[in-house]
Amino acid sequence: MGKLICLMGKSSSGKDTIYKRLRTELPELLPVVLYTTRPMREGEQDGVEYHFVSEEEYQSIHKSGRIMEERSYQTVYGVWRYFTVWDEEKNLNESSYIMIGTPEAFEKIVEYLGREQVVPVFIDLDDGVRLQRALDREKAQDHPRYLEMCRRFLADAEDFSREKTEALGIEKVFYNDHLEQCLEEIKEYIRQQV
Repeated sequence: MGKLICLMGKSSSGKDTIYKRLRTELPELLPVVLYTTRPMREGEQDGVEYHFVSEEEYQSIHKSGRIMEERSYQTVYGVWRYFTVWDEEKNLNESSYIMIGTPEAFEKIVEYLGREQVVPVFIDLDDGVRLQRALDREKAQDHPRYLEMCRRFLADAEDFSREKTEALGIEKVFYNDHLEQCLEEIKEYIRQQV
């Protein structure tokens, strides 16, 4: 029986880098690419980081009943939606999958698939390091969104609070202060779970 690995971490904790490395180093884990209505950032590709869709496309998918979990954020640029579609092509009897999510998404996915099917992998990092990474990333954009960066940073403090993660049964935390060491610990943990 396969598992769904749900990789979680605050903004700029390194989860995207770790996700990409896990996809390369554990190719047996198939990707679950999330959908979003937020604008694509420079360097992102549709179908890789996210499936980038319009609000109209989101409404059509929502009406079809294929959304497993979703969340919306009121940003300084309007509502941005993030959601996961579990389609007929995915089969936990045959394969294991990996995705990036939030504690809220993890909770909904557990309700949908069952706790025994979903493995949480929570990545953490010092807030000062995260904030500097986020600032550096925004500065590199043609049109930096500093206000949204700050909103996201503050929202993460609540969304990823220790009380919330513990209430969801997310007890194992991987501290990403040394990428290679963190990556090896995560790979070993995943191998034990699948």
